[in-house]
Amino acid sequence: MNLKRCLENLSIKADWVAIREIREEITSRTARNGRSDQNGVNIDHGYMIEVLVDGQFAYACTNTHSEEAIHNTAKKAEELAKKASLNKLYSFTTSVRPKAVGNYTSPFKLAPSNIPTADFVDILVDTTNILKVSDKIVNTIAHAMIVDRSSYMVSSNGSDVSQKTLMTYLTLAATAGEGTETQTRTNGSPFTQQGLELLDRDVLKATAEIVGKEALELLKAEECPSGIFDLVLAPDQLYLQVHESIGHPLELDRILGDERNYAGWSFVKPSDFGMLQYGSSLLNVTFDPFVESEAASYAFDDVGNKATREYLIKDGLLMRGLGSLESQERLKLQGVANARVSSWNRPPLDRMANINIEPGNSSFEEMISRIEDGIYMQTNKSWSIDDYRNKFQFGCEYARRIQNGRLGAVLKNPNYRGISVPFWKSLRAVGNKDTYKISGSPYCGKGEPNQVIRVGHAVPTCWFEKIDVFGGAG
Repeated sequence: MNLKRCLENLSIKADWVAIREIREEITSRTARNGRSDQNGVNIDHGYMIEVLVDGQFAYACTNTHSEEAIHNTAKKAEELAKKASLNKLYSFTTSVRPKAVGNYTSPFKLAPSNIPTADFVDILVDTTNILKVSDKIVNTIAHAMIVDRSSYMVSSNGSDVSQKTLMTYLTLAATAGEGTETQTRTNGSPFTQQGLELLDRDVLKATAEIVGKEALELLKAEECPSGIFDLVLAPDQLYLQVHESIGHPLELDRILGDERNYAGWSFVKPSDFGMLQYGSSLLNVTFDPFVESEAASYAFDDVGNKATREYLIKDGLLMRGLGSLESQERLKLQGVANARVSSWNRPPLDRMANINIEPGNSSFEEMISRIEDGIYMQTNKSWSIDDYRNKFQFGCEYARRIQNGRLGAVLKNPNYRGISVPFWKSLRAVGNKDTYKISGSPYCGKGEPNQVIRVGHAVPTCWFEKIDVFGGAG
């Protein structure tokens, strides 16, 4: 539909109004043990009308594709705003909805349409066969998810924003079994703004062979010891540590208490910004919407706020939070362009996007050589963190003992725990660009009703001193 014409024809009284159209097509394909297992395509497409009336925002939505439906939905939003304005928490102005004009298209080399479905499935089936490096491999899985998303927004103050992203999620898993013992190893499930170039057969073959081999190694591995050790975290574990103990605590709506009932509060206080030493002087964390191929790269957030790269933590000092223009206005704090929606029928919330640790100067080999007794952990397996995003516990798939500056025996069932700020203050070394990896999560949940959104994280390998490590199932 012509959304500009729809906007011009609306007969409502509002200080500001916008129409946001979102279409998302998710293709999911899975192979298991040499056979095609599941294949599906889901299409979600609709419109949200957002209005500002008497200082109060309100929303209404429809998935009926007609101008009449748009008009009726806008009237509903107007009525809701008028009713809600009688008991509004805060009176907003149009300053929190700036004019935005522009577009964004994510980079990719190979569109899904360039590979026939049968070939796509064959690649995954072949990969499950490669994962079975031994008869002791009792289960193999290759799963790919392609998210093709487009959004378009026009508003009464002249905003006109079009954005299109293509994201790919890939999981390889091999489970080894012998007697009563089973161990599963995966590839860390990369999630990036890429096309089907992620399904390169040569790369998949090499990765699958490593995953299968390491699953076998875990069957014979020693149990991870318990005690206080130096800890080196690979990017496919560290990204989730960043997500849970930096990303979520810095969301301004949590600090305001808006998320208290569902996703939890935060240990961070408004007075901490510019004052709290969140980590060691080596810790530099950015909100960076411009990293090529990272999952949450974009030019504007979903209300049209222009995205810019900003330091959240600089030399260990907490600088700014993850907050929309509304949250920034309410708290009188700096935020970023991160008012994001998961679908056409969800309102914008303060959400993580690309939250990254900037690379340092240490090579992997140099970090290992300086550690007398430590553990190197890879790939998240489990996690738990309290409602204030403060006390946490993580379990990993695969670990190696570090002794006298050398990588040693493979360890199974490695876990570690800590408290957010003391943990980040224990940061001893930050890996260089050679250790830096782009990843992310397609399944970050928040809000009532729930919104599952995609976030990106790019991080290097990092070394932490004197961490509480323990073995077992976690």
